[in-house]
Amino acid sequence: MAEIVLATAVKPFGDAEIARLQLNALRSWRALGDEVEVLVVGDEPGAREAARQVGVGWAPHVERNAAGTPLVRSVFDAARAISTAPLVAYANADILLLDDFLPTASRVATHLPAFVIVAQRWDVRVAEEIAVAEGWTSALRRRVEAEGRLHPPAGSDVFVFPRDCYRDLPALAIGRAGWDNWMIYEARRRRWPVVDATRSMTVVHQEHDYRHLPGGASHHRHPESDENVRLAGGRRTILTLVDADWALGSEGLRRKGMIWRRLLREAELLPVLRTRSWLLANAAFAVFHPLQAARRVAGWLRWKTGSQAPVLGEELPR
Repeated sequence: MAEIVLATAVKPFGDAEIARLQLNALRSWRALGDEVEVLVVGDEPGAREAARQVGVGWAPHVERNAAGTPLVRSVFDAARAISTAPLVAYANADILLLDDFLPTASRVATHLPAFVIVAQRWDVRVAEEIAVAEGWTSALRRRVEAEGRLHPPAGSDVFVFPRDCYRDLPALAIGRAGWDNWMIYEARRRRWPVVDATRSMTVVHQEHDYRHLPGGASHHRHPESDENVRLAGGRRTILTLVDADWALGSEGLRRKGMIWRRLLREAELLPVLRTRSWLLANAAFAVFHPLQAARRVAGWLRWKTGSQAPVLGEELPR
């Protein structure tokens, strides 16, 4: 039986660069071995053929929002329906995973009954088809060390969690900003350890443009990202890897220490995670970030008076 079912939602394979990046990712996941069951979810053009070519599973049916974008909860549900694996993983379809993926997940699962594993990614320009052959992981690691840039902790591309976690999700859209931040928020709210595995799991992001989105603009400026933030509960629920409360590294699995910066952040998060009160959460934000709070109130006032449009994704006072 597989230990992990790793699911993804792909883009159409019609664009040559997108197809190459996605096939590279799928091949790297298939190389993880039979203990990782890989599943492509959705009936985008070329998805079935790509899954067959690489030798992974394919589930055509996926729930979508009004814009036709797959929903996160549907991808998770498809993974659980197809596989009996005790762990579920999601990775964006441009991510390369190496041979430290399964050992990392197994180490955490041995010690914790409920959790979510996240990690910062390494951004690398990959302009060729990756040949998954003997020694390919060592070669890629050397390339990451020489050329890679560690991405800021604001976005997460890989999640691993027990199959009974994340069964009740809002209608969050994949590939748009906000949903990955909600994953961290929800785990912290439910008191599941959020394990930062950056030092033990290599996550390689193949850099690309945003040609698949209207105007080629980043997904952060997309209306569906704004909707994700709204469904997640507002701007205060946008947590990042900085808010992970556990870490896995050479010294093992441990709780993160409460240095003063982290202590202040935890104090700021307390109303968000324990009371779910919009009023208290925003009051805490104003206390810890007075200048940002003042700018947002000023922007809201300009919007109310008709002198300025609201900023996409910005939470306005209710």
